[in-house]
Amino acid sequence: MITKNLCLSLLIGCWLLLFSTSKAQSNNPLDVAFGDPFVLYDEETDAYYMYGTGGVENGFVAYSSKDLKKWENRGTVYTAQQDKSWGTKDFWAPEVYKRGGKYYLFYSAHWKENPNDELENYRIGIATSTNPTGPFIDLTGRPLFDPGYPIIDGNVYFAEDGRLYLYYSRCCYKNPVQSEIAAWAKQQGMFDEIEESWIYGVELASDFSHVIGEPKLLLRPPVSRDDKQSEWESRSVTSGEVNRRWTEGSYLFKHNNLYYMMYSANHFGGENYAVGYATASHPLGPFEKSATNPILQKNISNGGIVSGTGHNSLLRDKEGKVWCVYHARTTKTGSQRLVFLDELKILPNGQLIVDGPTVKP
Repeated sequence: MITKNLCLSLLIGCWLLLFSTSKAQSNNPLDVAFGDPFVLYDEETDAYYMYGTGGVENGFVAYSSKDLKKWENRGTVYTAQQDKSWGTKDFWAPEVYKRGGKYYLFYSAHWKENPNDELENYRIGIATSTNPTGPFIDLTGRPLFDPGYPIIDGNVYFAEDGRLYLYYSRCCYKNPVQSEIAAWAKQQGMFDEIEESWIYGVELASDFSHVIGEPKLLLRPPVSRDDKQSEWESRSVTSGEVNRRWTEGSYLFKHNNLYYMMYSANHFGGENYAVGYATASHPLGPFEKSATNPILQKNISNGGIVSGTGHNSLLRDKEGKVWCVYHARTTKTGSQRLVFLDELKILPNGQLIVDGPTVKP
């Protein structure tokens, strides 16, 4: 039986039926140095547990909180120093789901089976524990599956009919794409080619043992410069930062029979990292990007101190408020990625709004 902790995607439509006009209270940035943050509320312990990239080499740590403001470091919850480990480095983007009394950790890492010595040999794996603070032990000693190209940022959606869907990002690595942006960058003498990352979706077996069918391409950067999404999704290229365009960090939920996929674009290490969303009538699309994108981005251009806002997840707290959980940087804290929580709202017309980025007064 799926617990309420696993039903975020199933219940989010109920949380957001009413549009709140009050401003969420901010405690940003949190004193948690994570990238790619994910928060689980566990009813059994009546506590929130946060997981993310960073905090320990070749593994993951967790933080816990009773009020989403004060967070306690609970130490290492997963380490590659175990018999079933298949990853060697770059342990990224953990997400934890509870099912049948157990906790399942989905994560990305560099796969040790690398006969061609690829620089980016990332796959997605699963580890399990009977406690939200671990220890998490790998299920099989291998990645969940091998699509033949590097993948990161696994996210799972639990549908009402019992089906499970896995979403992930194909890495930019060795994925050069022809587009008007790529042609423009080459004409400007900036880059010879532009690599891109794309978001895919695929059905997942109910026991997490394998994927079902072939992955389906769901989101990618715009091909045309006239596309309304092209400007904000290409800023890492047009600023001369790097020869890559990203579509990554996906997070899926449902509201009013519409599927929302939130995603991040641009370089995670730069100031232009930002969040947009797309909608569809089916978990595997086709998805249409919102004309209001990006819905979360830097504010340093407008006198603020926050940049690099991205790779979000969602959390419904005990009071029913829905939070967008993401990482960002500030001019006061430097290059370190820190966790932010800002309220997510859905307007009556279905439009998503994130009240952020905010910082504590």
